[in-house]
Formats: sequence, C-alpha cells, structure tokens
Amino acid sequence: MAEKNYERLSDVVLKALALAVEQKDLAIADLLGLALDRAMTRGAGGKDFVERREFTDEVENVLNKLKALREARR
Repeated sequence: MAEKNYERLSDVVLKALALAVEQKDLAIADLLGLALDRAMTRGAGGKDFVERREFTDEVENVLNKLKALREARR
C-alpha cells in the first residue's frame, strides 16, 4: 500500500483481509470482507444515493483472491 498521511478504517480492514486470505482463513476473511464493505459504504444510501466508490486495483485483487478462496472451499 502506498504511504499516506492518514489512514481510513477501510485501509486497515483491507490489510487484515489480505492477510486472512493469504493464510487461507476463510472464516475470518469472510467477516473482514463484510467489514470492508461496511467501512466503504458508511453514510451511503437514501433515495438520491449515487454509487461513488471506486475500487483500487489492490482492493479488486484482494476481493478476487477472497472469491477464489471461497470457490476452492466448496
């Protein structure tokens, strides 16, 4: 991850999710995946809500690895 002057909750959760996926801990990775989604969508909603999230390549990569881990466990 690029160094920043500040860190959002979603940044910390993403790091933990990447570690859980690397360790193939699906139970923890699933929980962290939900936490990441919540952290990235806080304050979202309402009738005039427009999706403004843009996933970085890093987020996409980790989520793809989580998906692959889920599929491997079926």
